Amino acid sequence: MAYETLFTPIQLGSLSIPNRVIMAPLTRSRTPDSVPGKMQEAYYGQRAGAGLIISEATNISPTAKGYVYTPGIWTDDQEAGWKGVVNAVHAKGGRIALQLWHVGRVSHEMVQPNGQQPVAPSALKGEGAQCFVEFEDGTAGQHPTSTPRALETDEIPGIVDDYRQAAVRAKRAGFDMVEVHAANAYLLNQFLATGTNQRTDQYGGSLENRARFPLEVVDAVIEVFGAARVGIRLTPFIELFGLTDDEPEAMAFYLAEQLSKRGLAYLHLNEPNWIGGDITFPDGFREQMRERFNGCLIYCGNYDAAHAEARISEKTADAVAFGRPYIANPDLPERFRVNAPLTEPNPETFYGGDEKGYTDYPFMDNGYDRID
Repeated sequence: MAYETLFTPIQLGSLSIPNRVIMAPLTRSRTPDSVPGKMQEAYYGQRAGAGLIISEATNISPTAKGYVYTPGIWTDDQEAGWKGVVNAVHAKGGRIALQLWHVGRVSHEMVQPNGQQPVAPSALKGEGAQCFVEFEDGTAGQHPTSTPRALETDEIPGIVDDYRQAAVRAKRAGFDMVEVHAANAYLLNQFLATGTNQRTDQYGGSLENRARFPLEVVDAVIEVFGAARVGIRLTPFIELFGLTDDEPEAMAFYLAEQLSKRGLAYLHLNEPNWIGGDITFPDGFREQMRERFNGCLIYCGNYDAAHAEARISEKTADAVAFGRPYIANPDLPERFRVNAPLTEPNPETFYGGDEKGYTDYPFMDNGYDRID
């Protein structure tokens, strides 16, 4: 075995997983009607060897959407579609979490129901931000986001309940865990950051106030799944879609402490520039997070097996999530185990399309599961 530490079993909250090779959430934009189907069953089933699969980001409501062809979890059909995916993963001995997503201001009226404005903590457009829309001629592509409207204070409990109901559906569909998406400059991250949150009510201003809404969401999801089956994804220090933050480290430390008190299963930290390595975070940041959070720490960001093994061995991480390598290598853990070469993914098929670049990447024996 080339990387022994990666293949040591671990307890993620109350879920036992056989290895520390996590499949990161990967938007693939292959559900035109927002309902997962046979392609998704095949795709996720092929990757069931992961210690844990974290699903692609999944919209919690129609107004949570900023990208066409992404899945949802607010209707019976969507729930049933995801149940088929979960069953396919479980049939092969795998484990899967659903990532709960609201894009906030990273959207446009063309994607929103009835052409309404996207919502955000404050009415600030993300400079340079792009969403993914369907044009009148039926083609799809990137489009600048529109200016959002600021959420009214009395609207926020309704969005918290959208997360709660999404968790209820996820539990009925059989997911082993759920992950709250509070990263990558989407809605919850927008509330956390000083540059996107200019509110003057109890959800803005102080560090504690800016964290209030994301923590209310976590608490609502915990009510459904229990803290030991809930994780969260964060991206401290990120500057994306025009988001800036004057207090990223302080917020990360505060959240780690608050989430630790709640007994959350894991904290999933995405390296903001997606290149990995220590240059992303300040010196000592990982060690400080370890001191403040007593659950499992998962890191993600262009890791290879050796880098992941080193991070886990030094005990600043408990597991590592892999994104793009999992696109092209459905048997990624086994390739790591025997130190086999990796297939390179084709970026032209990352988003949209059909089975090509989705379920047709080969296993080491050059075979793969076809869709019936």
